Amino acid sequence: QVQLVESGGGLVQAGGPLRLSCAVSGRTSRTYFMGWFRQAPGKERDLVAASSRSGSDVYYVDSVKGRFTISRDNAKDTMYLQMNRLKPEDTAVYYCAARRFWSTKYYSVDEYAYWGQGTQVTVSS
Repeated sequence: QVQLVESGGGLVQAGGPLRLSCAVSGRTSRTYFMGWFRQAPGKERDLVAASSRSGSDVYYVDSVKGRFTISRDNAKDTMYLQMNRLKPEDTAVYYCAARRFWSTKYYSVDEYAYWGQGTQVTVSS
């Protein structure tokens, strides 16, 4: 199995930065493709960013392009989400997720077999 543990969430003022981490343990060979999702109260869980193991395939939702950066440190089995210029609308619970292979539906929650417990990010105005 695969275990994912997020950390780094918290309260930050608008315009500030925050870095999330997702530590991977277990059968890491099953985490070729990983993503960050977020879910605000009363809304669906949506993809924020996703990356292949090598970083050669990276995707961002339009609303975070130029502000967020996804990266992976394979030596540490850790994925990161560097979030800059945060906005109140970025407030949500952030989840990391993993799947074994790349998928054309990488944006869909249904495509990911492994999930972390989530970490709260709150951006105050």
